[in-house]
Amino acid sequence: MNLPITLRNCRTYKEYAGLFMIKSGAWIVVALFLSSLGYIAYHGAGTLSSSFLSTFPEKMMEEGGILPCIIGTAILSVGAMAVALPLGIACAVWLNEYAKEGPLKKLITLAVANLAGVPSIVFGLFGLAFFVTVCGLGVSAIAGILTLAVLTLPIVINTVRETLSQIPNSWRESSLALGASKTQTVLRTVLPAALPGILTGAILGLARAAGETSAIMFTAAVVSTTNLPNSPFAAVMSLPYHIYVLATTGMNPDKAVPIQCATALVLLMTVFALNLMAFYIRQKSSMRPAY
Repeated sequence: MNLPITLRNCRTYKEYAGLFMIKSGAWIVVALFLSSLGYIAYHGAGTLSSSFLSTFPEKMMEEGGILPCIIGTAILSVGAMAVALPLGIACAVWLNEYAKEGPLKKLITLAVANLAGVPSIVFGLFGLAFFVTVCGLGVSAIAGILTLAVLTLPIVINTVRETLSQIPNSWRESSLALGASKTQTVLRTVLPAALPGILTGAILGLARAAGETSAIMFTAAVVSTTNLPNSPFAAVMSLPYHIYVLATTGMNPDKAVPIQCATALVLLMTVFALNLMAFYIRQKSSMRPAY
């Protein structure tokens, strides 16, 4: 039996078609992720071992481990967040709590939005031109840290600002009514309530910094080293750059595939764990009762 074509039926068909496209897109993304993860795990799981994680690369990086890459990635990521987090919190607090509507606030908001959309290779070239050359830091960990800090700054600002905007104004008004100053209200009421969101932004920024290649390949990373970094001005190895080098150089690319995949697996597990931690903190904070 054929149903008559009515406006209501057309809307229903459009809804079904739209829902089908949305579900299909979601499953395609999941399939692509699982296939990539399966390929990496298939070729790299056999190489993972305690010695692989605790030794230096050997024989043109075709043998040995990735210890300096792990340490270099940790130094760059944690250092970048140590710089970006205070600046991001300060900027978010000023924009949400102190700034009045006007051209300056609009300009800063626009600058943060544009900064979030800049490709990472541009940050790498900026770090090369400014931190490495103008500031005279050379290719070093500190130059990479500052470059990654600029790259992750919009993530921190946007996450913290969104968290601050969700705190009820009644909390601020109650604090002010009890005689607290604006600064005391922000420090003792608003920021403690926003702590889960701040931690989420920090972890997301940390995960972003850990997976960056373009931003550090000109500023901090070296192909190989036989020593662990002993100074902020020493160059370091990193997991994403190590994968890039193995994929683009070397006398025997086929022999380097298991090391590439094992290194990628370590990086993926690290980023996944950080994002899972951010998701857990966000979920726990959303379940917290409001007082």
